[in-house]
Amino acid sequence: MKRYHYLAASILTGISLLSNTSDSKAQRRPNTNFVPYSSVSFGVGSSHYYGDLAGYRQFIRATYIMPRWNLGLGYTRQFTPHFAARAMFTWARIAGDDYTFNKNNIEKNLVQYARNLHFRNDLKEFAVSGIYNFVADGRNSNVRAKLTPYLFGGVALLAHSPEARTPVAEEAAPYEAQKWVKLQPLHTEGQGQPGYDKPYSLVTVAIPVGIGLRYRLNENFNLGFELGYRYTFTDYLDDVGGPYADPSVLQGLATKMADRRTQHYDSRYKNPVERYQVLVDLYNNPSTSPELKQQISDALQTNAVPRGSASNILGFLNDGYVLTSFQIHYIIPTKIKCPPIR
Repeated sequence: MKRYHYLAASILTGISLLSNTSDSKAQRRPNTNFVPYSSVSFGVGSSHYYGDLAGYRQFIRATYIMPRWNLGLGYTRQFTPHFAARAMFTWARIAGDDYTFNKNNIEKNLVQYARNLHFRNDLKEFAVSGIYNFVADGRNSNVRAKLTPYLFGGVALLAHSPEARTPVAEEAAPYEAQKWVKLQPLHTEGQGQPGYDKPYSLVTVAIPVGIGLRYRLNENFNLGFELGYRYTFTDYLDDVGGPYADPSVLQGLATKMADRRTQHYDSRYKNPVERYQVLVDLYNNPSTSPELKQQISDALQTNAVPRGSASNILGFLNDGYVLTSFQIHYIIPTKIKCPPIR
């Protein structure tokens, strides 16, 4: 019996020694648990539209031909050294213009030049994204990585409303000339009429994906740069997606805004540009081939030529846009829990 008492005493003594040893090591070892922290950010940058008026097939040209601006405000929560989540509101303007995009290569882009459409659209985007940092942060916000490249991706809710200018005075009557008007209520492709699609929604979903680089300026601030693409679930950021409507189903101002091929001026400019005469001169040029003359005639007169062009990479991509953003981040101070001193 005494043997069991000796054995039990030996086990308890061993456990006690191990416990004391563990406590001693725990006191010497620093607390390496990551402390989550938050930041708010403000950014400004450029906006670049891709769609029927600036096709994906000419991606580089579409990127630089008519850039506009964006402003963004965000909140980010860093949950682990590598992973964060962000909620961000962005207000961005995009724009496109057939004349501007195609004026230097009319014969190659004859249909688009002859179409003579333009638009602008102010986008209100609310996005929730996940962020993956390639360089891990330290255990708290005070020991953040100095330079952090990262990827982001998520989902966004997008509100939009495309606009265009009415024609010049002699072509706008009886409506006001060169006034910016909202296009969706005009149903420029016959939307809502029997045999036509229903009006497109002014609220849609977008998928933001992109890359970024963040620089630790000091304990309280980061500087950053992002480049991100948004794929949208609409083909009507530019109000252009389908064929020309039968003129008999158009009403009011839509009769001036839906088919602008024979209007003489590109009315987007405050000082309108004569663009129709260029086509007339090309048609009357003795060196112009009969085939090209027929193409000009078709582009200007027939509804067999689509209003919405198949100018996407694979022919089925919806409208999209790219945002660049230069950002400043403010790190919200947090209480750092220090290991207890024993």
